Amino acid sequence: MERSDLELVLAVCNHGSLSGAATFMNVAPSVVTKRLAALEAQLGQRLFQRTTRRVSPTPEGEVMCARAMPLLRGFTELEAELQERHAEPTGLIRLAATFGFGRLWLGPALAAFQVRYPRLQIQLQLTEQLPDLAVDGFDGAVWLWSVPTRRASEWVARRLAHNQRVLVASPTYLKHRGIPMTPEALQHHDCLIARENRTIGEDRLDIWSLQHEKAGTTSRVRIQGPLTSNSGELVRDWCLAGRGIMLRSLWDVAPLLESGQLLRVLPGYAMVDADIHWLAPYRAQTPKRIRLLLDFLLDHFRNEPWKIKLPCEPGVPRGSRQKR
Repeated sequence: MERSDLELVLAVCNHGSLSGAATFMNVAPSVVTKRLAALEAQLGQRLFQRTTRRVSPTPEGEVMCARAMPLLRGFTELEAELQERHAEPTGLIRLAATFGFGRLWLGPALAAFQVRYPRLQIQLQLTEQLPDLAVDGFDGAVWLWSVPTRRASEWVARRLAHNQRVLVASPTYLKHRGIPMTPEALQHHDCLIARENRTIGEDRLDIWSLQHEKAGTTSRVRIQGPLTSNSGELVRDWCLAGRGIMLRSLWDVAPLLESGQLLRVLPGYAMVDADIHWLAPYRAQTPKRIRLLLDFLLDHFRNEPWKIKLPCEPGVPRGSRQKR
């Protein structure tokens, strides 16, 4: 049995007549009749019942049609994959990402990827709400939170990089208010709260769960402060202005730590709930351009580039002391 035999059987089944199959295959009806008869003789099975009005599959024909479809799909996918291996990737890639990470880190990475593969087009949509990737036509998303459980079966997820949220403050604030030496001391400080990507039912925003990076122990601290916003950039501005202590992703504050505009507070503690993920709708066969992009991003973010230029030890303003 050959591939053309499977195509013939499906054509007859889908069109319900030998003449309809012949028109679809662009051959004479007599060719379809002879080929079908030869195939049935070879198999020793009658695949279709013929009447003057309609041709319908026998039980054996139904089994063959059901098996023929995935086999033909496999042929097509194999051919496409082999062709892609020797062809320069082309086409459109549509991605989604959060505003901050997308602008600061993903955007430059995508520009470098596009230079490597100039025939590709990339559309990046920045958003604070994760789209329904398949329904909205996205090839993937770079996201800072894990996949929601209710949709995990519909997505393919890969972690691109580890990330943690760290405590930071300006030298001015720490000089004026002192440096907290324990998580519990945060209760006596002005803490700045960001409400980004939060939905009803999640952990309370006024409780920070800080994990000791070496011991692995967790301290839950109820914090307070006069300033709260749903804009992470605004909270960062308040922090730079000396208005309080902020809990923020390391990738976001790394340039400010490097320059000394912000300093780590309680450098042995962090929140470890904000790794960077690749999310994509499930596909039986992933296009080459998407595979290449994922490999590129995995390599680009593997070493967490925001850590490369950070000071080895966090700075401490001179003359600072803990005030309560």
